[in-house]
Amino acid sequence: MTRTSPMTVKRVRLWRWGHNALKRHSDVVEAWIVLVTWALALLGGVLAGVVAAQATDSAFAVRRAQVHAVSAVLTDDAAKTPSGGSGYDNGRVWAAVRWTDAVGNVHSGQAKVFPGAPAGSRLTVWADGTGRIVSPPPSGTGAALQVVLTGALVAPLAGATVWAGGRLVRTRLLQRRLAEWEKEWEQVGPEWRKRSGGRG
Repeated sequence: MTRTSPMTVKRVRLWRWGHNALKRHSDVVEAWIVLVTWALALLGGVLAGVVAAQATDSAFAVRRAQVHAVSAVLTDDAAKTPSGGSGYDNGRVWAAVRWTDAVGNVHSGQAKVFPGAPAGSRLTVWADGTGRIVSPPPSGTGAALQVVLTGALVAPLAGATVWAGGRLVRTRLLQRRLAEWEKEWEQVGPEWRKRSGGRG
């Protein structure tokens, strides 16, 4: 039976935190700035993305609560061809519609319908509390996709903003460190030149 030598565990030394004769106070400060910046960038980015997604979802819920679907009737024949539009109409045309609300009041307005729809055709439109026709609220897969995309866009932007702030602080610290080195060199430089025979 062969004996195996015990395993030796090698300690990982982090230069900025460990004992080092060349380490300055500013090195430790910079190390903490880097650590805190990355932690805040990651956690802050995720938190900002979640908050933005929840805010978007809440806004959609409020919008859904403010409008309701009503069954309307086309009062005139719809145009047979859509006018040259912006491309956002999905090939639909504007037509006059009429509907009766729950109280019995008759409302009329303009809604998007398929070209060539005859008068008397029934369709569903969305109305607000005043009886005005509005666009349908985001719902289902489309709303979920917008919520996810909002969170996915906000998260990296928030993280990048925090990271840029940390980078700015590190740049200021580096400028201060260089100024300190320059001051020290003004004191040490002349002595160094004397000892090196004026070649330093």
